[in-house]
Amino acid sequence: MKRRISILGATGSVGTSTLDLVERHPDRFEVIALTAATNAAALADCARRTGAKLAVITDERKFDELRDLLAGSGCRAATGHDAMLEAAAGDAEWVMAAIVGCAGLEPVMAAVEAGRTIALANKEALVTAGWLMTDAAKRAGATILPVDSEHNAIFQCLAGNSHDGVAKLILTASGGPFRTWTKADMDVARPEQALAHPNWSMGAKISIDSATMMNKGLELIEAHHLFGLSSARIDILVHPQSVIHSMVEYVDGSVIAQLGSPDMRIPIAHALAWPERITTRAETLDLIKIATLSFEPPDEQRFPSLRLARAALESGKGEAIVLNAANELAVAAFLDRRIAFGDIARIVERAIEETDAPAPSSIAEVIDIDQSVRHKVGESLSSLVA
Repeated sequence: MKRRISILGATGSVGTSTLDLVERHPDRFEVIALTAATNAAALADCARRTGAKLAVITDERKFDELRDLLAGSGCRAATGHDAMLEAAAGDAEWVMAAIVGCAGLEPVMAAVEAGRTIALANKEALVTAGWLMTDAAKRAGATILPVDSEHNAIFQCLAGNSHDGVAKLILTASGGPFRTWTKADMDVARPEQALAHPNWSMGAKISIDSATMMNKGLELIEAHHLFGLSSARIDILVHPQSVIHSMVEYVDGSVIAQLGSPDMRIPIAHALAWPERITTRAETLDLIKIATLSFEPPDEQRFPSLRLARAALESGKGEAIVLNAANELAVAAFLDRRIAFGDIARIVERAIEETDAPAPSSIAEVIDIDQSVRHKVGESLSSLVA
């Protein structure tokens, strides 16, 4: 039987890569639901191409446009909170969670509580509510499959082995566009420079996170929740070629690495077909052409986001929620040219210092902390000019 799937965030970079794979294998997958934030035209096109049963647009102002574009298609147009939860926890057995930001929290939890298999591309779900998500998954019998290339690589390297035999996890990082820049030059970098990632094609927010290396800090927190290892047993290693996506070191001295071309369709395909494999259009890895793989330690002086993320994880409280919310607003302000690149980490650090966030006991509490931080940081940003 075909695997019934739902794609939350269908028009983003992860969503479109997922659809590319689905359309390559129409005999294996049936699209039940698709969602998007604001792009009604792209969502309607995706729904018509795949024969989706439900299309949900977050922006209620775009509902009429979506409904008109889907007229006669057999796909139901919808909007609103309940419709988003239906897309996440309805008839699909496999859910791609690719909504950016805390907007994806409730849909992801709905899919988890419904016992679905969740391909997790939404960093914020585990960063802000990791223990809530993993506990709920255990209770409901849900499966969380990591889609980030680094965590997917670790998942593959573990290959079902007991975590008792693991010495440490090694997350690799490209170093981003500013790997060799001085701190002074980075402080005044322009958005177009920060967006120019040397290896990966990604959305704007995650591209800036790569430039600050906040993405690797967030992945550190995610890895802790996904694999249950302490911060002390998770290392970060800069690997400019982005060929080795992550490694697992075992207690016997063995190190297992997962290699592949820097193409998100590879980890998505792994999660989409798991526990089987499917073909992709990704370029085959040519190690002879690459020839050299190099490594270096991360520089926390130039990339303070790494230090902030590790400290937030080790706090055992709600600091990761503060870190994530403040970072989202700071990145948006930088892209709007309202603050300098170097201000991003400073704004995040100040928010953490000024907020005493307890460990949340529910998604509602996560959202309350997130909204409180956004309000305070938003007020301070409104008076800043880069």
